[in-house]
Amino acid sequence: MDALGDYSIQKELGQGAFGAVYLAEHRFIKRHFALKAIPETICQDPSFVRRFEANVANIAALDHPNILKIHNVSCQDGRYFVVTDPIVDSMQETMNLDRFLQLRGKSLSEEEIEELLKQIGAALDYAHQAGIVHGSLKLTNILVLAADKGVRLLLSDFGLTRLIGEGVALLRLYEQIAAAVFPSAGVHVEQSARARNFLRSLAFLAPEQKEIDAAPAEPKADAYAFGVLAYFMLLRKIPEGCFDLPSKLLPDYKFHWDLLVSRCLQNNSNVRPQKLLLAMHEYLRAPRTVSKEMVSLGEVEGKIENINQMAFEFPQKSEAGAVSAESTPKPILKPQEISRPQYESDPGAIFHQQTLVSHYTPTKVESNEIEPLLTEMVVIPGGSYLRGSTEGARDEMPRHEVKLPSFALDIHHVTNEQFVRFLQAMGGEKDHNNNDIIRLRDSRIKRSAGKIIIESGYAKHPVVGVTWYGAIAYAKWIGKRLPLEAEWEAAALGGHSDWLFPTGLNVERGQANFFSSDTTPVMSYPPNSFGLYDMAGNVYQWCQDWYAYNYYDASALEPERPAGPPQGVYRVLRGGCWKSLKEDMRCSHRHRNNPGAVNGTYGFRCAADVV
Repeated sequence: MDALGDYSIQKELGQGAFGAVYLAEHRFIKRHFALKAIPETICQDPSFVRRFEANVANIAALDHPNILKIHNVSCQDGRYFVVTDPIVDSMQETMNLDRFLQLRGKSLSEEEIEELLKQIGAALDYAHQAGIVHGSLKLTNILVLAADKGVRLLLSDFGLTRLIGEGVALLRLYEQIAAAVFPSAGVHVEQSARARNFLRSLAFLAPEQKEIDAAPAEPKADAYAFGVLAYFMLLRKIPEGCFDLPSKLLPDYKFHWDLLVSRCLQNNSNVRPQKLLLAMHEYLRAPRTVSKEMVSLGEVEGKIENINQMAFEFPQKSEAGAVSAESTPKPILKPQEISRPQYESDPGAIFHQQTLVSHYTPTKVESNEIEPLLTEMVVIPGGSYLRGSTEGARDEMPRHEVKLPSFALDIHHVTNEQFVRFLQAMGGEKDHNNNDIIRLRDSRIKRSAGKIIIESGYAKHPVVGVTWYGAIAYAKWIGKRLPLEAEWEAAALGGHSDWLFPTGLNVERGQANFFSSDTTPVMSYPPNSFGLYDMAGNVYQWCQDWYAYNYYDASALEPERPAGPPQGVYRVLRGGCWKSLKEDMRCSHRHRNNPGAVNGTYGFRCAADVV
């Protein structure tokens, strides 16, 4: 091949599973470029042409300092090729990460490895935010460019797996491996190196990608490849089968590489990190569980043995086998006599006086039973529900499936008129543990002349200023409970796994009370698909669970009716309030506060088990 379009081919820079890369010069502007030529067999596939024309514009729009910029995309005689900058050295050779690591040997420091991985993580996070997955990250498509301060890495081949098709790309990789491992005319050094590169490429694929009928790659597939890359840069070997974690082979390294690698290489894609830069910041700085100061097993056994020797002193034998005189216990020559002391039979008898106690009969007080005003409930069917978000805050990730039994939920918040009856039954604003139930000055309920009254016009408004303790106490009083956080989110979605808000993909001011000046009466806005009112807006709703920002990592592994962490500092609130912005109205949005916290935007609704 001498030319492709307006580009004169000068030399081949490399050969990959997705085609060859050439160094070429533009005929008119006399400038060098790198051409990625898609194989003709792939270009003849009509489905590839449709995918290519539909997606290549988005890939070419990527603009990041660590992503190889695409200057042009063209087609010549039915063969597509991509034009990029030529990342070559003075010898016109491509400097990729594989070659760079071979030249540097093992001289990279821990901090240098972290810096290089941060560049790759930043590029992947940027592309994922734009909805583009790399899908084929490996050593040979990470190019190295000399910079003023160290080196700069550039990721190439973005989205080629998606354009070519996951099954076709994997099949072609297998064919390239077979051709390189079993050449028709002997094994050459170049073919052997190519086989090694193809086998490495296979190792970088996530488990879900290694199927001919695999679904389109997700960002979590790039997270798996990122873990393989981190392990290789640390130890110069691919993590396969049962492998040693970095701390065993690099005990002097200070960062917690074990946590980063193990999280990225999870078979369950839901457990892998969503944001790679954030994962590096959190995992590498996490405390390492194994301390260098730990006593070895032999030392511990020695200490236990010494303790046993102190507890049981046995006679020691001499070299001849006889018991030594020093170790033989001395016999007691005369038994000692022990006599029991004599006491007066009752020395306090002289102080006893006969006393008369009158019988006490308590005064009967008529009980004034206060009947609660109960709320109508809706039964939420049991089954599997999606929980969390892929684009929200860190504490909403990863998005995962949970399994819930059927439960019932109040159709609206507990109102002021309902809560007043509870306060009358309690006789005050404290529970039996002296915790605040409600702070009246932050609510619409007041005391006047010893009576509890509701401000005019607020009887049907949701009660506010209630603590978590108050919500729990009220729920027990009426024989119910607070909803679990997972139950609340499943009910808010209304059975729609792709909705962002209880109202659908969007929420308008006419659908919920938010970004306003006060609460509104319950049931003022349309209900969701389950018939539940104000699942978004009006007041935040206390849930049963303790809060932990990383709890969803554990919930993804134990999906059966997750009930939150066993302990914590804060309790969960859900649903947004009348002061909230639109972002806080999402079904996956999580809020939290101290269980004793009081706020004019905090309320609740009750749940119950379905027998």
